[in-house]
Amino acid sequence: MTRRVIEQVRQDPGASALDYRDVPWVSGAAPRPLPEDVLARTVFPSGRPLSPSLRAWLRFDTTLLERHGWFAPEGGGVLTPRPLDRLVGDEFGAWWTEDFAPLAERFPECFLLPGGSDSRRVLAVTEPDEEGEYPVLALDMDDLPFVGLMYPGFDVYLAETAGLVTRDPGSYTSLSRHDTYGPRMRRHAAHCLDGEVCAQYPF
Repeated sequence: MTRRVIEQVRQDPGASALDYRDVPWVSGAAPRPLPEDVLARTVFPSGRPLSPSLRAWLRFDTTLLERHGWFAPEGGGVLTPRPLDRLVGDEFGAWWTEDFAPLAERFPECFLLPGGSDSRRVLAVTEPDEEGEYPVLALDMDDLPFVGLMYPGFDVYLAETAGLVTRDPGSYTSLSRHDTYGPRMRRHAAHCLDGEVCAQYPF
């Protein structure tokens, strides 16, 4: 599936990944991959390995994720995750940090992804599912602060963003009911959110 996304993006690298905001898939004239020797030794700071889809994407391009703060400025493929509470504070305002502090231990390694207007998409490095993928969360501050499982992995996030997978836009957690992706979503729910697909404040 990730290969199909890459093939599609390769046809028009400057196209926007989002239909409601201009976020080019690739910055510059051509994709900029992570060098193979760097990719081979790149892991998350926790020691967890890259997921298969993330490894494939970085072999194709780094610019999309670089623009969203994934890498240390000195280069070398050093990944710079944030605990969930700090990412929330950076994105929505420092006053939200304390509200999300109870979730920081569950989600200590988080990375911002393109997507959402008032909401955000976040890759959370937790226990991987059977595909070796880590969940993508939705964060929303309307009404009560909300965190929910939106995609079972970076693979499905990419595919849906590229228009290769459809989901019910009326619910962040709709893929938990999907015939194919539901089992993966429920595995992440069991590990991350005590069996629930979402949580609202107070956490």
